[in-house]
Amino acid sequence: MAAALAALQARAADYTALRRDIHQHPEIGFQEFRTSDLVAQRLERWGYTVTRGLGGTGVVGQLIRGKGTRRLGLRADMDALPIHETTGLPYASCHTGLMHACGHDGHTAMLLAAAEHLATDGAFDGTLNLIFQPAEESLGGARKMMEDGLFERFPCDAIFAMHNMPGFRQGQLLLREGATMASSENIVVHIEGQGGHGAMPHLSADPVVAGAAIVMGLQTIVSRNVAPLQMAVITVGAFQSGVANNVIPQSAMLKLSVRALDRGVRELLRRRIVELVQAQAQSFGVQARVEFLPGYPVLVNTAAETALAREVAKDLVGEDNVVRQTEALTGSEDFAYMLEAVPGSYLFIGNGDEASGGHGACMVHNPNYDFEDRNIPIGAAFWVKLTERYLS
Repeated sequence: MAAALAALQARAADYTALRRDIHQHPEIGFQEFRTSDLVAQRLERWGYTVTRGLGGTGVVGQLIRGKGTRRLGLRADMDALPIHETTGLPYASCHTGLMHACGHDGHTAMLLAAAEHLATDGAFDGTLNLIFQPAEESLGGARKMMEDGLFERFPCDAIFAMHNMPGFRQGQLLLREGATMASSENIVVHIEGQGGHGAMPHLSADPVVAGAAIVMGLQTIVSRNVAPLQMAVITVGAFQSGVANNVIPQSAMLKLSVRALDRGVRELLRRRIVELVQAQAQSFGVQARVEFLPGYPVLVNTAAETALAREVAKDLVGEDNVVRQTEALTGSEDFAYMLEAVPGSYLFIGNGDEASGGHGACMVHNPNYDFEDRNIPIGAAFWVKLTERYLS
Protein backbone atom coordinates (compact mmCIF):
# COMPACT_ATOMS: atom_id res chain seq x y z
CA MET A 1 0.00 0.00 0.00
CA ALA A 2 2.79 2.40 0.92
CA ALA A 3 4.62 1.79 -2.36
CA ALA A 4 1.85 3.20 -4.53
CA LEU A 5 1.39 6.25 -2.32
CA ALA A 6 5.14 6.89 -2.22
CA ALA A 7 5.40 6.64 -6.00
CA LEU A 8 2.50 9.05 -6.46
CA GLN A 9 3.88 11.49 -3.89
CA ALA A 10 7.20 11.48 -5.73
CA ARG A 11 5.36 12.84 -8.77
CA ALA A 12 3.10 15.16 -6.81
CA ALA A 13 4.57 18.29 -8.41
CA ASP A 14 3.56 17.09 -11.88
CA TYR A 15 0.01 16.30 -10.80
CA THR A 16 -0.28 19.59 -8.94
CA ALA A 17 0.75 21.46 -12.10
CA LEU A 18 -1.85 19.49 -14.04
CA ARG A 19 -4.59 20.31 -11.53
CA ARG A 20 -3.69 24.00 -11.53
CA ASP A 21 -3.70 24.09 -15.31
CA ILE A 22 -7.24 22.71 -15.31
CA HIS A 23 -8.18 25.17 -12.56
CA GLN A 24 -6.89 28.09 -14.61
CA HIS A 25 -9.02 27.08 -17.60
CA PRO A 26 -12.45 26.22 -16.19
CA GLU A 27 -15.27 25.14 -18.49
CA ILE A 28 -18.99 25.05 -17.78
CA GLY A 29 -21.08 21.88 -18.11
CA PHE A 30 -21.21 20.31 -21.61
CA GLN A 31 -18.54 22.82 -22.71
CA GLU A 32 -15.50 20.96 -21.29
CA PHE A 33 -13.73 20.82 -24.66
CA ARG A 34 -10.22 21.72 -23.52
CA THR A 35 -10.47 19.55 -20.41
CA SER A 36 -11.73 16.50 -22.29
CA ASP A 37 -8.97 16.97 -24.87
CA LEU A 38 -6.38 17.02 -22.09
CA VAL A 39 -7.86 13.91 -20.47
CA ALA A 40 -8.16 11.96 -23.72
CA GLN A 41 -4.65 12.79 -24.91
CA ARG A 42 -3.07 11.65 -21.65
CA LEU A 43 -5.08 8.44 -21.49
CA GLU A 44 -4.12 7.59 -25.07
CA ARG A 45 -0.46 8.30 -24.29
CA TRP A 46 -0.62 5.82 -21.40
CA GLY A 47 -2.15 3.06 -23.50
CA TYR A 48 -5.85 3.31 -22.72
CA THR A 49 -8.50 2.72 -25.36
CA VAL A 50 -10.27 6.08 -25.37
CA THR A 51 -13.86 6.80 -26.32
CA ARG A 52 -15.07 10.37 -26.57
CA GLY A 53 -18.43 12.05 -27.00
CA LEU A 54 -20.54 10.27 -24.39
CA GLY A 55 -22.74 12.90 -22.83
CA GLY A 56 -21.33 15.41 -25.29
CA THR A 57 -17.88 15.99 -23.80
CA GLY A 58 -17.53 12.84 -21.68
CA VAL A 59 -14.47 10.61 -21.97
CA VAL A 60 -14.01 6.93 -21.10
CA GLY A 61 -10.57 5.32 -20.92
CA GLN A 62 -10.51 1.52 -20.83
CA LEU A 63 -7.60 -0.70 -19.87
CA ILE A 64 -7.89 -4.51 -19.99
CA ARG A 65 -5.36 -6.78 -18.34
CA GLY A 66 -5.19 -10.56 -18.14
CA LYS A 67 -8.22 -12.83 -18.39
CA GLY A 68 -10.23 -11.58 -15.42
CA THR A 69 -13.95 -11.13 -16.03
CA ARG A 70 -14.63 -8.43 -13.41
CA ARG A 71 -15.23 -4.87 -14.62
CA LEU A 72 -14.63 -1.79 -12.48
CA GLY A 73 -15.72 1.80 -13.10
CA LEU A 74 -14.12 4.88 -11.54
CA ARG A 75 -15.69 8.28 -12.18
CA ALA A 76 -14.45 11.88 -11.95
CA ASP A 77 -16.39 15.04 -12.84
CA MET A 78 -14.83 17.78 -14.98
CA ASP A 79 -17.13 20.84 -15.06
CA ALA A 80 -16.76 24.22 -13.39
CA LEU A 81 -19.29 26.71 -12.00
CA PRO A 82 -20.54 30.16 -13.14
CA ILE A 83 -18.80 31.91 -10.22
CA HIS A 84 -16.25 34.73 -10.40
CA GLU A 85 -13.08 33.64 -8.60
CA THR A 86 -11.68 35.93 -5.87
CA THR A 87 -8.83 33.76 -4.50
CA GLY A 88 -6.07 35.92 -6.02
CA LEU A 89 -4.01 32.77 -6.62
CA PRO A 90 -1.38 32.81 -9.38
CA TYR A 91 -3.29 30.02 -11.12
CA ALA A 92 -6.73 31.61 -10.67
CA SER A 93 -9.29 31.28 -13.44
CA CYS A 94 -8.49 33.15 -16.62
CA HIS A 95 -12.18 33.15 -17.60
CA THR A 96 -14.29 35.92 -16.06
CA GLY A 97 -17.30 34.53 -14.25
CA LEU A 98 -16.14 30.90 -14.32
CA MET A 99 -14.15 28.93 -11.75
CA HIS A 100 -13.56 25.48 -10.35
CA ALA A 101 -15.37 26.23 -7.12
CA CYS A 102 -16.24 22.60 -6.31
CA GLY A 103 -12.92 20.82 -6.81
CA HIS A 104 -13.70 18.97 -10.02
CA ASP A 105 -10.26 20.01 -11.25
CA GLY A 106 -8.82 18.05 -8.32
CA HIS A 107 -11.07 15.05 -8.90
CA THR A 108 -9.93 14.91 -12.53
CA ALA A 109 -6.28 15.23 -11.54
CA MET A 110 -6.59 12.45 -8.94
CA LEU A 111 -8.08 10.02 -11.44
CA LEU A 112 -5.53 10.93 -14.11
CA ALA A 113 -2.69 10.39 -11.64
CA ALA A 114 -4.14 6.98 -10.80
CA ALA A 115 -4.59 6.24 -14.50
CA GLU A 116 -0.91 6.78 -15.22
CA HIS A 117 0.23 4.68 -12.27
CA LEU A 118 -2.14 1.83 -13.14
CA ALA A 119 -0.98 1.87 -16.76
CA THR A 120 2.71 1.67 -15.85
CA ASP A 121 2.80 -0.18 -12.52
CA GLY A 122 -0.71 -1.43 -11.74
CA ALA A 123 -1.15 -5.10 -10.88
CA PHE A 124 -4.70 -6.11 -11.76
CA ASP A 125 -6.60 -8.70 -13.76
CA GLY A 126 -9.78 -7.54 -15.49
CA THR A 127 -11.31 -4.47 -17.10
CA LEU A 128 -10.85 -0.93 -15.79
CA ASN A 129 -13.19 1.81 -17.06
CA LEU A 130 -12.19 5.36 -16.17
CA ILE A 131 -15.18 7.68 -16.63
CA PHE A 132 -14.58 11.42 -16.94
CA GLN A 133 -18.02 12.99 -16.74
CA PRO A 134 -19.23 16.41 -17.90
CA ALA A 135 -21.91 18.60 -16.40
CA GLU A 136 -22.35 17.33 -12.85
CA GLU A 137 -23.46 20.74 -11.60
CA SER A 138 -27.26 20.53 -11.89
CA LEU A 139 -27.17 19.53 -15.56
CA GLY A 140 -27.29 15.75 -15.24
CA GLY A 141 -24.17 14.81 -17.17
CA ALA A 142 -24.21 11.33 -15.60
CA ARG A 143 -27.67 10.66 -16.95
CA LYS A 144 -26.67 11.99 -20.36
CA MET A 145 -23.68 9.63 -20.53
CA MET A 146 -25.98 6.75 -19.57
CA GLU A 147 -28.49 7.75 -22.24
CA ASP A 148 -25.61 7.63 -24.72
CA GLY A 149 -24.98 3.99 -23.77
CA LEU A 150 -22.29 4.26 -21.08
CA PHE A 151 -23.01 1.00 -19.29
CA GLU A 152 -24.05 -0.87 -22.45
CA ARG A 153 -20.72 -0.03 -24.09
CA PHE A 154 -18.65 -0.19 -20.88
CA PRO A 155 -20.36 -2.62 -18.49
CA CYS A 156 -19.30 -2.28 -14.85
CA ASP A 157 -19.82 -4.71 -11.98
CA ALA A 158 -19.10 -1.91 -9.50
CA ILE A 159 -18.55 1.83 -9.73
CA PHE A 160 -16.98 4.38 -7.38
CA ALA A 161 -16.50 8.15 -7.17
CA MET A 162 -14.89 10.56 -4.71
CA HIS A 163 -15.54 14.20 -3.75
CA ASN A 164 -13.49 16.57 -1.62
CA MET A 165 -15.08 17.79 1.61
CA PRO A 166 -14.06 21.06 3.29
CA GLY A 167 -14.40 21.12 7.07
CA PHE A 168 -12.67 17.76 7.59
CA ARG A 169 -8.96 17.09 8.12
CA GLN A 170 -6.93 17.13 4.94
CA GLY A 171 -6.54 13.60 3.61
CA GLN A 172 -9.17 12.07 5.91
CA LEU A 173 -11.43 9.57 4.09
CA LEU A 174 -15.15 9.50 4.88
CA LEU A 175 -17.50 6.70 3.87
CA ARG A 176 -21.14 5.85 4.36
CA GLU A 177 -23.34 2.87 3.59
CA GLY A 178 -26.92 3.52 2.49
CA ALA A 179 -28.54 6.87 1.65
CA THR A 180 -25.66 9.35 1.52
CA MET A 181 -26.83 12.39 -0.45
CA ALA A 182 -30.33 13.78 -0.90
CA SER A 183 -32.55 13.76 -3.91
CA SER A 184 -33.04 17.14 -5.56
CA GLU A 185 -36.25 18.34 -7.17
CA ASN A 186 -36.48 21.57 -9.15
CA ILE A 187 -40.16 22.54 -9.13
CA VAL A 188 -41.88 25.57 -10.63
CA VAL A 189 -45.39 26.59 -9.55
CA HIS A 190 -47.23 28.69 -12.14
CA ILE A 191 -50.19 30.69 -10.76
CA GLU A 192 -52.68 32.33 -13.12
CA GLY A 193 -55.13 34.85 -11.66
CA GLN A 194 -57.02 37.85 -12.97
CA GLY A 195 -55.20 41.16 -12.93
CA GLY A 196 -56.75 44.48 -12.08
CA HIS A 197 -56.45 47.80 -10.29
CA GLY A 198 -54.89 47.69 -6.83
CA ALA A 199 -57.68 49.95 -5.53
CA MET A 200 -60.39 47.48 -6.60
CA PRO A 201 -59.14 44.03 -5.50
CA HIS A 202 -62.66 42.60 -5.39
CA LEU A 203 -62.74 42.69 -9.20
CA SER A 204 -59.57 40.58 -9.47
CA ALA A 205 -58.22 37.17 -8.50
CA ASP A 206 -54.89 37.99 -6.85
CA PRO A 207 -52.09 35.51 -7.63
CA VAL A 208 -49.77 37.23 -5.11
CA VAL A 209 -52.04 36.49 -2.17
CA ALA A 210 -52.54 32.93 -3.41
CA GLY A 211 -48.78 32.53 -3.87
CA ALA A 212 -48.10 33.81 -0.35
CA ALA A 213 -50.55 31.28 1.08
CA ILE A 214 -48.91 28.52 -0.94
CA VAL A 215 -45.46 29.48 0.38
CA MET A 216 -46.66 29.24 3.97
CA GLY A 217 -48.69 26.10 3.35
CA LEU A 218 -45.74 24.28 1.80
CA GLN A 219 -43.88 24.46 5.11
CA THR A 220 -46.54 22.31 6.75
CA ILE A 221 -45.73 19.39 4.46
CA VAL A 222 -42.38 18.94 6.20
CA SER A 223 -43.74 19.64 9.70
CA ARG A 224 -46.99 17.64 9.42
CA ASN A 225 -46.70 15.04 6.64
CA VAL A 226 -43.10 13.81 6.94
CA ALA A 227 -42.16 11.58 9.88
CA PRO A 228 -40.11 13.56 12.45
CA LEU A 229 -37.06 11.27 12.10
CA GLN A 230 -36.99 11.62 8.31
CA MET A 231 -35.16 14.42 6.47
CA ALA A 232 -37.05 16.71 4.09
CA VAL A 233 -36.51 20.25 2.82
CA ILE A 234 -38.87 22.47 0.83
CA THR A 235 -37.30 25.83 0.02
CA VAL A 236 -39.04 28.52 -2.01
CA GLY A 237 -36.06 30.28 -3.53
CA ALA A 238 -37.95 32.65 -5.82
CA PHE A 239 -41.37 34.34 -5.82
CA GLN A 240 -41.83 36.42 -8.96
CA SER A 241 -44.87 38.56 -9.74
CA GLY A 242 -45.86 42.09 -10.66
CA VAL A 243 -43.97 45.32 -11.30
CA ALA A 244 -46.15 48.14 -9.89
CA ASN A 245 -47.58 48.84 -6.43
CA ASN A 246 -51.07 49.70 -7.69
CA VAL A 247 -51.54 46.83 -10.12
CA ILE A 248 -52.73 43.35 -9.19
CA PRO A 249 -50.73 41.17 -11.59
CA GLN A 250 -52.13 38.51 -13.83
CA SER A 251 -49.71 35.77 -12.79
CA ALA A 252 -47.08 34.68 -10.30
CA MET A 253 -44.36 32.05 -10.24
CA LEU A 254 -42.68 30.16 -7.39
CA LYS A 255 -39.40 28.25 -7.75
CA LEU A 256 -38.84 25.42 -5.28
CA SER A 257 -35.86 23.32 -4.22
CA VAL A 258 -37.03 20.07 -2.63
CA ARG A 259 -34.76 17.48 -0.94
CA ALA A 260 -35.14 14.09 0.73
CA LEU A 261 -32.90 11.22 1.85
CA ASP A 262 -35.50 8.53 1.36
CA ARG A 263 -37.12 7.51 -1.92
CA GLY A 264 -40.51 7.13 -0.26
CA VAL A 265 -40.29 10.58 1.30
CA ARG A 266 -39.32 11.98 -2.09
CA GLU A 267 -42.52 10.61 -3.63
CA LEU A 268 -44.57 11.87 -0.66
CA LEU A 269 -43.21 15.39 -1.13
CA ARG A 270 -43.96 15.38 -4.86
CA ARG A 271 -47.56 14.24 -4.26
CA ARG A 272 -48.30 16.58 -1.36
CA ILE A 273 -46.86 19.63 -3.13
CA VAL A 274 -49.26 19.12 -6.05
CA GLU A 275 -52.22 18.51 -3.73
CA LEU A 276 -51.52 21.54 -1.55
CA VAL A 277 -50.86 23.91 -4.45
CA GLN A 278 -54.07 22.92 -6.22
CA ALA A 279 -56.16 23.18 -3.05
CA GLN A 280 -54.75 26.58 -2.09
CA ALA A 281 -55.19 27.91 -5.62
CA GLN A 282 -58.81 26.80 -5.69
CA SER A 283 -59.50 28.47 -2.34
CA PHE A 284 -58.31 31.81 -3.79
CA GLY A 285 -60.06 31.48 -7.13
CA VAL A 286 -56.91 31.18 -9.22
CA GLN A 287 -55.45 28.44 -11.41
CA ALA A 288 -52.14 26.72 -10.63
CA ARG A 289 -49.87 24.32 -12.48
CA VAL A 290 -46.92 22.43 -10.95
CA GLU A 291 -43.97 21.82 -13.28
CA PHE A 292 -41.31 19.25 -12.37
CA LEU A 293 -37.91 19.95 -13.92
CA PRO A 294 -35.16 17.30 -14.08
CA GLY A 295 -33.65 16.59 -10.66
CA TYR A 296 -31.42 13.99 -9.02
CA PRO A 297 -32.45 10.84 -7.14
CA VAL A 298 -31.25 9.85 -3.66
CA LEU A 299 -27.62 8.69 -3.76
CA VAL A 300 -27.48 5.25 -2.12
CA ASN A 301 -24.18 3.44 -1.47
CA THR A 302 -24.38 -0.35 -1.53
CA ALA A 303 -23.12 -2.38 1.44
CA ALA A 304 -20.49 -4.68 -0.08
CA GLU A 305 -18.84 -2.00 -2.18
CA THR A 306 -18.75 0.46 0.73
CA ALA A 307 -17.20 -2.21 2.97
CA LEU A 308 -14.48 -2.78 0.37
CA ALA A 309 -13.81 0.95 0.11
CA ARG A 310 -13.55 1.17 3.92
CA GLU A 311 -10.91 -1.54 4.02
CA VAL A 312 -8.89 0.12 1.25
CA ALA A 313 -9.15 3.48 3.03
CA LYS A 314 -8.04 2.00 6.36
CA ASP A 315 -5.04 0.31 4.75
CA LEU A 316 -4.07 3.52 2.97
CA VAL A 317 -4.40 6.23 5.63
CA GLY A 318 -4.92 4.29 8.85
CA GLU A 319 -7.98 3.70 11.03
CA ASP A 320 -7.63 7.10 12.76
CA ASN A 321 -8.00 8.89 9.42
CA VAL A 322 -11.13 7.03 8.30
CA VAL A 323 -14.71 7.95 9.21
CA ARG A 324 -16.47 4.62 8.71
CA GLN A 325 -20.07 5.93 8.67
CA THR A 326 -20.17 9.67 8.10
CA GLU A 327 -23.36 11.69 8.30
CA ALA A 328 -25.58 11.96 5.24
CA LEU A 329 -25.60 15.23 3.31
CA THR A 330 -28.58 17.25 2.10
CA GLY A 331 -26.66 18.23 -1.04
CA SER A 332 -27.22 16.25 -4.22
CA GLU A 333 -25.04 14.46 -6.80
CA ASP A 334 -25.89 13.04 -10.20
CA PHE A 335 -23.61 10.07 -9.52
CA ALA A 336 -26.84 8.84 -7.91
CA TYR A 337 -28.04 7.89 -11.41
CA MET A 338 -25.03 5.62 -11.90
CA LEU A 339 -25.62 4.00 -8.51
CA GLU A 340 -29.20 3.24 -9.51
CA ALA A 341 -27.79 1.18 -12.41
CA VAL A 342 -24.62 -0.33 -10.86
CA PRO A 343 -23.62 -1.24 -7.27
CA GLY A 344 -21.00 1.07 -5.86
CA SER A 345 -20.01 3.74 -3.40
CA TYR A 346 -19.39 7.49 -3.28
CA LEU A 347 -16.86 8.66 -0.69
CA PHE A 348 -15.30 11.90 0.50
CA ILE A 349 -11.76 13.14 1.14
CA GLY A 350 -11.21 15.92 3.68
CA ASN A 351 -10.08 19.15 2.05
CA GLY A 352 -8.97 20.76 5.34
CA ASP A 353 -10.47 22.27 8.47
CA GLU A 354 -10.07 25.47 10.49
CA ALA A 355 -7.72 23.81 12.99
CA SER A 356 -5.18 22.89 10.34
CA GLY A 357 -5.25 26.33 8.72
CA GLY A 358 -4.83 26.94 5.00
CA HIS A 359 -7.52 27.50 2.40
CA GLY A 360 -8.97 23.99 2.40
CA ALA A 361 -11.72 24.74 4.93
CA CYS A 362 -13.49 27.18 2.60
CA MET A 363 -16.76 25.56 1.54
CA VAL A 364 -17.38 24.59 -2.08
CA HIS A 365 -19.39 26.88 -4.38
CA ASN A 366 -17.60 29.84 -2.80
CA PRO A 367 -15.51 32.34 -4.83
CA ASN A 368 -12.58 31.82 -2.40
CA TYR A 369 -12.56 28.01 -2.60
CA ASP A 370 -9.55 26.03 -3.81
CA PHE A 371 -8.81 22.31 -3.93
CA GLU A 372 -6.11 21.00 -1.58
CA ASP A 373 -3.29 19.71 -3.82
CA ARG A 374 -1.88 17.43 -1.10
CA ASN A 375 -4.95 15.26 -1.65
CA ILE A 376 -4.01 14.37 -5.22
CA PRO A 377 -1.53 11.56 -4.41
CA ILE A 378 -3.77 10.28 -1.57
CA GLY A 379 -6.87 10.14 -3.74
CA ALA A 380 -4.91 8.63 -6.63
CA ALA A 381 -3.39 5.97 -4.34
CA PHE A 382 -6.88 5.10 -3.12
CA TRP A 383 -8.01 4.52 -6.73
CA VAL A 384 -4.91 2.43 -7.44
CA LYS A 385 -5.36 0.16 -4.43
CA LEU A 386 -9.12 -0.11 -4.90
CA THR A 387 -8.54 -1.23 -8.49
CA GLU A 388 -5.92 -3.76 -7.51
CA ARG A 389 -8.10 -5.10 -4.68
CA TYR A 390 -11.28 -5.35 -6.77
CA LEU A 391 -9.61 -6.67 -9.93
CA SER A 392 -7.41 -9.23 -8.18
